[in-house]
Amino acid sequence: MDSLVIKGIRFHGHHGVTEEERTIGGHYEIDATLNLSLTKAGKYDTLVDTIDYESVVNMLVEIATSQKFKLIEALAETMTDEILNRFDIEAIRLTIKKLKPPINNPITYFAVEIYREKE
Repeated sequence: MDSLVIKGIRFHGHHGVTEEERTIGGHYEIDATLNLSLTKAGKYDTLVDTIDYESVVNMLVEIATSQKFKLIEALAETMTDEILNRFDIEAIRLTIKKLKPPINNPITYFAVEIYREKE
């Protein structure tokens, strides 16, 4: 199976267990891999035969910045459901990184990665 890979979608979102995190917000980064056949796009060189990755990026950022979730697991599930419903793909692997999470021990990021297939 072929893949479209989108790395490093950055946004400021209001997600977290604490009220402070949901009020102040934090920085996040998304990586997405969409599985679909790219044969026709490669053969005919037309956008109609593939997925417009700008549309995917815009949709992910819209969900991430217009809604609030306590868990990034819930954010990831919402995003993958919407991608699978809106685009003609077989599956998606989505990673959401919470950059510099507010915990006592400093870490670069915490991440959730999920893989979902179209039913």
